[in-house]
Amino acid sequence: MELFEMLTHRAKDNVQRIVLPEGTEPRTLTAADRIIADGIAKIILIGDPAEIRTLANELGLKNIEKATVINPADESVIDRYAPLFYELRKNKGITMEEARLTTANPLYLGCLLVKSGDADGQVAGALNTTGNVLRAAFQVIKTQPGISVVSGAFLMLLPKGLPYGTNGIMVFADCAVVPDPTAPELAQIAISAAQTARDLAGIEPRVAMLSFSTKGSARSERVDKVIEALKIAKEMKPDLIIDGELQADAAIVPGVCQSKAPNSPLSGRANVLIFPSLEVGNIAYKLVQRLGGVQAVGPVLQGLAAPVNDLSRGCFPEDIYKTIIMTCNQAIGLKNK
Repeated sequence: MELFEMLTHRAKDNVQRIVLPEGTEPRTLTAADRIIADGIAKIILIGDPAEIRTLANELGLKNIEKATVINPADESVIDRYAPLFYELRKNKGITMEEARLTTANPLYLGCLLVKSGDADGQVAGALNTTGNVLRAAFQVIKTQPGISVVSGAFLMLLPKGLPYGTNGIMVFADCAVVPDPTAPELAQIAISAAQTARDLAGIEPRVAMLSFSTKGSARSERVDKVIEALKIAKEMKPDLIIDGELQADAAIVPGVCQSKAPNSPLSGRANVLIFPSLEVGNIAYKLVQRLGGVQAVGPVLQGLAAPVNDLSRGCFPEDIYKTIIMTCNQAIGLKNK
């Protein structure tokens, strides 16, 4: 079964409520209409109801009427959710009037729906910057217990016949968010990526902390950071199969691992690769994607207490559709956890 077929079946069997704060954006509406038609999720749209109806008619969308539509200008909506935002941010000096103004922002309102339990996840970014999407998520939903950093992972779908990963899938992180993670942050990224591997790829994670050194073959502060991150990750998740510091070939090629790190629990069969910095991760996933014919799915945001995923502003309806499916599966995984 292909990855998205598996994720779609899982979402249909455990229907989640996904809020789309860019409810008057045509690509978003098109994807939402398809999600509703396929019975994948319950959709909550934030936007002016009349504008949404007009757009849906212009686009020929027949299922949008089945979505829940929330008007961010509705005073009763502000009355319901502004007190929650005030409680979350009052120690930062926010006033109730400021809380009411912020609650009217669809990105924040969507996150407040998730925080209050009225939705299970949010997808945005077709109109908004990554910074704005993340800022609302940080301030309202916050991170999971024991996690202080949000990172971005890619699911790498390998061409058939390649002997890497598990079931033709690998997870790369962080490739999208944290430029130069500290050792504790790198450990948290590893823990979050392992959860992503379980929730989205359906594979048991085997995590490699990558470096230009394998088991002391080189000395550097950058190597020390990876070694320290491994120690912290093991303390956080003693049952996780994880090792480092490893060069990439030692992480994924059994013969090389036997030569360079014969005692590694990974045995050269890592399926989750943790890069020591954002520049390395971003370059690596793009090179593998372009030169290796690998499909890169993501980035998926990980580490939040409830799933919020960011879109490219150049995305297509198909991208939004798939991101909603992944967000559903993240929500299911967090609930099971």
